[in-house]
Amino acid sequence: MAKPKNEPVKLTKTFIDKVQPAAEGYEHYWDIGLKGYGLRVTAAGKRVFIAQGRVRGKAVCATLGPYGEWTEYEAREKARKVLQGMRDGIDPRDAKRQDEAAKVTLRQVADAYMARPGKLKDSSKGEIERHVATTFEAWQNKPITSITEDDCRERYQKILMEGLRGKAPAPGQANQAFAVLRALINFAGRRYKRGDGTPLISHNPVAALKDDWVELKPRTTDIDEKKVGAVWHMLTEARANAYNRDTLASIDLIMLLLLTGARIGELSALTWDRVNLEEAWWHIPDPKNSNPVWLPLSKQAVELLKTRQRVEGSQYVFTSWGKSGHLKDPRDMMKKVSDAAGRKITPHDLRRTFVTLGVTVCGIDLYKMELLTNHVPKGVTAKHYLKTSRLQYLLPEVQRIADWIDAQGKLAAAVVNGDNVVALRA
Repeated sequence: MAKPKNEPVKLTKTFIDKVQPAAEGYEHYWDIGLKGYGLRVTAAGKRVFIAQGRVRGKAVCATLGPYGEWTEYEAREKARKVLQGMRDGIDPRDAKRQDEAAKVTLRQVADAYMARPGKLKDSSKGEIERHVATTFEAWQNKPITSITEDDCRERYQKILMEGLRGKAPAPGQANQAFAVLRALINFAGRRYKRGDGTPLISHNPVAALKDDWVELKPRTTDIDEKKVGAVWHMLTEARANAYNRDTLASIDLIMLLLLTGARIGELSALTWDRVNLEEAWWHIPDPKNSNPVWLPLSKQAVELLKTRQRVEGSQYVFTSWGKSGHLKDPRDMMKKVSDAAGRKITPHDLRRTFVTLGVTVCGIDLYKMELLTNHVPKGVTAKHYLKTSRLQYLLPEVQRIADWIDAQGKLAAAVVNGDNVVALRA
C-alpha cells in the first residue's frame, strides 16, 4: 500500500506498478534518495515523472515524461540533469519551449503567415503556397532553422539556370521564390522565440544570395504607336465574326484592357454589379494596392459592354466554362494581337500601351495616368489632396485615349479596304 503523498518513498518499478490512482485530482510521491525527483499519479491512473526545485529563488516543477514511455531508471537520470540545471539557474521549461520553437517547420511558418487576417490577398497566398509546396517541397516539412546559406545558394542557382522543371533558365521565378522565402524566414524570426526570449532566427540565410542575385530589367514592351491601328482593326473585325461565346469574351476582354489600362486579373473577374453603364464607370473594390477605386468608361468601352452577351446564372462580365466561372487567359487571341503588333504582346503590355498613349500621344499628365491605372501618386499634395478613389472626373482623359485608338483603327481599316486609294485621271 502506498505511503501518504507527503512522506518520501523509494521510487522503483515495483512501487510505480502497485501505486493506486488518486481519489481525485492527483497525488505526488517524492523519492527518498533523490531530492526533488517524484511521481505524479492522477485519478485516471496516469503516472508521470516530475522534477521540482528552485531557479533563481522561484519554485519550478518540470514534467519529465510519462511512465511507460520512460523507465524509472531513465526518468531518474534525467531528473539528476534537470535538478542540476535548476541549481545552475536553468529553467527546464525554457529549454522545452526552445526545443519546440526549434522544431517549427517551413510549412507551419507559411500557414501562420498566410492565416493573418486582412494581410494578404488570395492571389498572394496562392503564390506563397505554390512556392512552399513546389519550389521548396523538399524543405517544407523540415525545421525552418535547418535551411542554410548553402541550401539557398544551391537551390537559387538551379532555378536560375534550369527553371522549376529543369527545362530553361528562370531568373524571374528564382527571384520571386526566394523573395517569398526571405519574407517567411523574417516572419519566423519575429513570431517565434527561444526559451530566453531571443528570436528563433537571428540571421536570414537568403541574405547570402546578395552577390548571386540577378537584377532583372523592367519590362517595357508595348504596342508600337504605329501598330495600334492595325491591332484595333484586327480586334474589331474578329469581334464582328466571332464564332462562339468564349472567343467573343476573349476579344472583348482584350479590347477593354486596351481602353482602360486595367490589370487582367482586375478586369477578367469583373462582375456586372460593379459596372454602371448609365454613369459610365466600373469599380474595383479590392485592388492590388488596397485602394478601392471607381474608374471612368469611355463611350467605346460603354458600347462594348452594352453589347456583351449576359449569361443566365453568371455574375461575370466575361463568363467562361472554366472552374472559376470567368475568363482568365485569352491566350489564343493574344497570339493574334502579337501577330498584328509585330512583336510578342502580353495582357500587361496592353496596360503599358494605355499609359504610353496617354502620355506621349494624348498629352495627359503622368499623375493622371497613375491615377487611371490605380497607382496612387507618391507626392504629398497628390496623396492628400487629390481624389484617388472616385475618378469619374478623369473621363475626358479616358475618352481622349479611346478616341485616338478608334481613329487609328479606322485608318487601318481604310488602308486594308483600299478606301485611301484615289484613282488618277487618265
